[in-house]
Amino acid sequence: MSFPSNFYWGGATAANQLEGAWNVDGKGIACPDICTGGSAKVSKRITPVLEEGTFYPSHEAIDHYHRYKEDIALFAQMGFKMYRFSISWTRIFPNGDESKPNEKGLQFYDHLIDECLKYGIEPMITISHYEVPFGLTKKFNSWTNRQMIDFYLNYCKAIFTRYKGKVKYWLTFNEINSATMPAGGFLNQGILNEIKTMDFLDQVDIPQNRFQGLHHQFVASALAVQMAHEIDKNYQVGCMNIMATSYPLTCKPSDAIENLKHNQVMNWFCSDVQCRGKYPSYIWRYFKENNIQIQMEESDKDILKNGCVDFYTCSYYMSNCQTSNPDKKINGEGNLIHGVNNPYLKASDWGWQIDPEGLRFSLNEIYDRYQLPVFVVENGLGAYDKVEEDGSIQDDYRIDYLRLHIEQMHEAILDGVDLKGYTPWGCIDLVSASTGEMRKRYGFIYVDKYDDGTGDLSRHKKKSFDWYKKVIESNGECL
Repeated sequence: MSFPSNFYWGGATAANQLEGAWNVDGKGIACPDICTGGSAKVSKRITPVLEEGTFYPSHEAIDHYHRYKEDIALFAQMGFKMYRFSISWTRIFPNGDESKPNEKGLQFYDHLIDECLKYGIEPMITISHYEVPFGLTKKFNSWTNRQMIDFYLNYCKAIFTRYKGKVKYWLTFNEINSATMPAGGFLNQGILNEIKTMDFLDQVDIPQNRFQGLHHQFVASALAVQMAHEIDKNYQVGCMNIMATSYPLTCKPSDAIENLKHNQVMNWFCSDVQCRGKYPSYIWRYFKENNIQIQMEESDKDILKNGCVDFYTCSYYMSNCQTSNPDKKINGEGNLIHGVNNPYLKASDWGWQIDPEGLRFSLNEIYDRYQLPVFVVENGLGAYDKVEEDGSIQDDYRIDYLRLHIEQMHEAILDGVDLKGYTPWGCIDLVSASTGEMRKRYGFIYVDKYDDGTGDLSRHKKKSFDWYKKVIESNGECL
């Protein structure tokens, strides 16, 4: 059981969840910087005015900004071939609308990229990963305003030009289809329909704003693809989606229709636009039924057509079911996905249903639909990790989860899917995007940092560290 010889094994993170140094070297305030800590039971809060004495987990996170050399060295010990990370927009343009970039921010990513290249690790950079400049939220309500396209492209030009010859793979937006769900309005797009203290999970939601924001992101992404190809013909630019795998709860035809509708909006709408270059026919009925009217400029259709992405990437954590039965309670939640629990699956500590075969199923659907190279750029198990008396972390549950998913990725390759790489999420422990907590750990590397902000930030290898090292050494044969 082997993978292609040039398969990219690695890991994935996001700047706002691990860098810290939130106001260092000219960095501006990003939307995650105004979010308090939370938990699986208590929502984190959005505070446009920072509160004295309140804990903001992104402000220090795991201090990767000052410890990146140590962290990249650990990734290299595991044998990473690729490291997917994001650039913090506010390190480059502190408020988002400046004309000139912040040199110290550009220098930091120069150093980070060089450190990867030193070990033969290919960078894959997410341009916008859930960290819109808060200055743009305050001035324009972020992606609801078409001017955001110009600010985004100014940012892209700065980093495409600066890192030419060093970076090949870029992703325009992280989990762009999260904006089809209410929580994605702020998380993904930086949209706040009322500037006030509010629960992250209970925001004022205006679907019109989210979908108009998505249109602006589609145009920005397409123009960024064209810009990247003009700046460096070797640049490859991809999209990134949540793969919210879903099944009909029963074989009842109305359940199948509910599942079809779910998949069309959640799983296919955004990637259809980015991979095929036009709005799919099914979305117009959804817009009409939800009173959504997209404002487009005459040139937008040509922009979308000429700015299709070069490859497709996704996150995959779980699956659930859809039903037309109104008496069935929506209880299969996770990673912004909503549905009904699948009676055939077990769940993680956070209630996320574990479905390795769903990954094979989805990879086949993705590749059949687009015929583009595919990367799985997020996958992993968020769990409570315990440090034993001898200092070890015996995370066999994580090994089991990853092993089963890697097996199914190989099955997908045998099915004919052009799968290029695998970068499990949170290869080092970091702050949870949805809950703002540290205790929900994903990493192969344990970080001594806790939900009250305490901890010495020391790094410790978990059992999964050496296991994943063997997986990479054997190119997937030793699981």
